[in-house]
Amino acid sequence: MSHQAGNGYEGPPAMAVGAIMFAGIMMIMGGVFSAISGLMALAKDDFYVELPNYLLKLDPTTWGYIHLIVGIVVALAGFSVLTGKTWARVVGILVAFVSAVANFAFIPFYPVWSLLVIAVDIVVIWALAAHGRQMSQA
Repeated sequence: MSHQAGNGYEGPPAMAVGAIMFAGIMMIMGGVFSAISGLMALAKDDFYVELPNYLLKLDPTTWGYIHLIVGIVVALAGFSVLTGKTWARVVGILVAFVSAVANFAFIPFYPVWSLLVIAVDIVVIWALAAHGRQMSQA
C-alpha cells in the first residue's frame, strides 16, 4: 500500500494496478495478433481451410474481416483500459466478451489459438471486473 506525504491518501492496492495493467496490455497484444491474423486471411485466401459441414458457413475472407475489426477494437479498448476510466473497463469487458465469442466460433479453423485467446479473454474480464473499482478510485 502506498502513502503519499502527509495527506493520508492510500492508493489502490498493487494487485489491482497490476491486474488492470495486465488486462490492458493483454488486450493490446491480443488485438494486434488478431488483426494480423485477419490480415493474413485477407492477403492469402487459402490461409485458413474451409470446413465442410460447419454450422457457420463463413468463407476465410469474412473471417479475415471479422478478426481484423475485432482485433483493432480490442487493441483500442486495451489502450483505454490503461487510463483507469470506468467506461474503459466496461468497454474492455464487452470487447473481451465479443472476442471470446468470435474465437469460440473460430475453433474449427485454429483450435489451439482460439482456445488460448478465449482463456486470455476470460482472465481479462476477471481482472477488469474484480479490480477495476480500486483503479478508478485512484
